[in-house]
Amino acid sequence: MSKQINVALIGNPNTGKTSVFNALTGLNQKVGNYPGITVEKKEGICKLPRGVKAHIIDLPGTYSLNASSLDENVVIELLLNKNDKDFPNIAVVVSDVENLKRNLLIFTQIKDLEIPTILVINMADRMSYKGISLDIEYLEKELDTKIALISTRKNEGIDKLKELVSNYKEISTSACINPADIDKEYFSNLKKTFPNQLLYKLWLVITQDVNFGKTDRNQIDAVADFKTKSKGDLKRLQQKETIKRYQFINNALKKGQTIDASQAKDLRSKLDRVLTHKVWGYVIFFVILLTIFQAIYDWSGVPMDFIDGVFASLSEWLKNQLPSGAFTDLLAEGIIPGLGGIVIFIPQIAFLFLFIAILEESGYMSRVVFLMDRVMRKFGLSGKSVVPLISGTACAIPAIMVTRNIESWKERLITILVTPFTTCSARLPVYLIIIALVIPEGRFFGLSYQALTLMLLYLIGFGSAVISAYILNKVLKIRNKTFFVVEMPNYKLPMFKNVAITVLEKTKSFVFGAGKIILAISIVLWFLASYGPGEQFNNAEEIIKTEYASQNLNEGEIQNKIASHKLEHSFIGITGRAIEPAIRPLGYDWKIGIAIVSSFAAREVFVGTLATIYSVGNDDEETIKNRMAAEKNTMLGGPLFTLASGISLLLFYAFAMQCMSTLAVVKRETNSWKWPTLQLIIMTAIAYITALIAFQFLK
Repeated sequence: MSKQINVALIGNPNTGKTSVFNALTGLNQKVGNYPGITVEKKEGICKLPRGVKAHIIDLPGTYSLNASSLDENVVIELLLNKNDKDFPNIAVVVSDVENLKRNLLIFTQIKDLEIPTILVINMADRMSYKGISLDIEYLEKELDTKIALISTRKNEGIDKLKELVSNYKEISTSACINPADIDKEYFSNLKKTFPNQLLYKLWLVITQDVNFGKTDRNQIDAVADFKTKSKGDLKRLQQKETIKRYQFINNALKKGQTIDASQAKDLRSKLDRVLTHKVWGYVIFFVILLTIFQAIYDWSGVPMDFIDGVFASLSEWLKNQLPSGAFTDLLAEGIIPGLGGIVIFIPQIAFLFLFIAILEESGYMSRVVFLMDRVMRKFGLSGKSVVPLISGTACAIPAIMVTRNIESWKERLITILVTPFTTCSARLPVYLIIIALVIPEGRFFGLSYQALTLMLLYLIGFGSAVISAYILNKVLKIRNKTFFVVEMPNYKLPMFKNVAITVLEKTKSFVFGAGKIILAISIVLWFLASYGPGEQFNNAEEIIKTEYASQNLNEGEIQNKIASHKLEHSFIGITGRAIEPAIRPLGYDWKIGIAIVSSFAAREVFVGTLATIYSVGNDDEETIKNRMAAEKNTMLGGPLFTLASGISLLLFYAFAMQCMSTLAVVKRETNSWKWPTLQLIIMTAIAYITALIAFQFLK
């Protein structure tokens, strides 16, 4: 049995830590949450020399072990708790060759915890471009560690890193600085009180809101010397510690690093002047967004039509090949159409994640955050709120989790409450099918009407979030003042491997996450649509044949009438009829009502629900889009999906919460049912009123 070791991957944001993680683990990785908290946990497996396996944990980015957010607390608590199953045998600190001095701060802190620590210097391919030269042998001696100089872009140095990790027992654990030098008397008394504890660990427990081992804060509070130190005194001692660490770092870099400024070729400042310009910056961002939405439509048409046809043919084939009965109907009318309603949108969702990954990898997304800070401040938010709002285009749930980085409670609460307005990828299937049904295929200056409509829906979502934030900022009486700081990473060509892994993992997560819900709901919906109470359902065949006896209908028409009658008097039909009066003014029938109610489990279920409902009792080989287009409005006559009802539906989904998972996360993040309840009521009210006005005006 091969041995497995735990490896903690640690580093500042924007040092290429994700690239190192991907280079080591490839597709052998998974993403989840830390137990009990909504912080993303990435882990993977890497094969090392001599049959050793490494369990690699990609910890949240942090600048130091002086925590100011929950993300950073996760890092500290793992490094202090030797009883944790993920406690690292070795820490790998990833640094950026251009910001080595700043990145080394956390390296010295981790090393002082007596954990074997390797230093990875990433982006080595940029050294000559930036006029940087390093004396690795000298730096290894001064920092008392092993260094891997790597370039994930060129896949250089990864084997050396694996070799160093496998030989982690040879790495020195001696400290970089002596904490007692900060305040000799204070630390001397602390050491006397806890003689068996590592002094630097004690210091972290005192200054951070964390515990470790058998020594907790209550025990330390009992120490008289600790009580003599106020928060201000502790802060000053932390500053002294940081100064001492940078003195140590400066001494190491004095001879170990040489920078020839004359060789540095700096295109970055020129690009920044354009991309963050107060006018052109917004124009460029708008053009990029427009291009993305146009590409989503133009590139995904062929694969979508193929998938749609395949699922329609599969349902028909199953009906012909399998014996008639409930199981065949369940497969052909429930499961297959329900899954088809989500699989068909994989191309668009994959393209959306592709573009987002490219923008993030290139360094442009940080410029967008900086650019939008100017707008956000006017609405009571900071630039940091833009990160969740942009992340919300993928999914509101991780976007709400990202708000943990916002220090101000008021700004964080407002961001949590308005983020669900942002158009997420779960809304995309609803938008795409409705737009395809009701928006014509013409073009305006080369841009399709459908792409422009999709772009407009995204802008409506973002605009609603910003306006809501402005109102909440005026209504919520919470005082606070914060400053916005954002790091601008260097521009770089996106790495194909990183982008591919991101697209694959995000799309897989979306499809499998939604697939479980859709499969369950499809089965329930099929049952509710295939069975019903009373004589109207059980004697449907006799009723229809009697009712239409005088008309010369062929067998196919009779069977369609029977299927329609059964559906109307099934369990789902009765439920739909009950809610129909409330949604009829919006232009919806009872079938759309059922889809809206069921999609509260997940928005993307809307299309799968309609696909299942329309498939029950239908033997024709038709695509989802064709069935929806053929649906008639029994009250007004003509097609059910018209421009008026289509726009009404689009606006309803643009504003409605329609996601119980998001509500659960909001409750968890705010620690109260008050905020998610208000969120649900207000967003539903806005959605209903907007959809009502739109339909009544356009019909």
